[in-house]
Amino acid sequence: VQLVESGGGLVQAGGHLRLSCVASGFAFAADYTIGWFRQAPGKGREGVSCINTYDGRTVYAEFAKGRFTISSDSAKATVYLQMNSLKPEDTAVYYCAAVDIDTSDGLGHEGWASGAWGQGIQVTVSS
Repeated sequence: VQLVESGGGLVQAGGHLRLSCVASGFAFAADYTIGWFRQAPGKGREGVSCINTYDGRTVYAEFAKGRFTISSDSAKATVYLQMNSLKPEDTAVYYCAAVDIDTSDGLGHEGWASGAWGQGIQVTVSS
């Protein structure tokens, strides 16, 4: 399983970015959960959002609701994270991960630790 993130960069507060995660090495349209996590300097990793690649069920962290939107395109084996109204506190390395869990179990499931992870991509929001 391989996950490759793209779309990060530097943006001003209030701006937007769209992250992409291209997946390979597994049946993308099967019942997998793909998620976005982030880690800011000096802080632990936190979940942002995840989606079921079969039925499209989604889960969002509270801070992401209303600003971030996760989506998937099975034809391209890609999961997107549209991030709007970005804030300086959104600055972090963002990681894409894939795991075989029930999406409803959400971002805190222990299974994420043993899932497949991308290399991460930097998002910097300037004030």
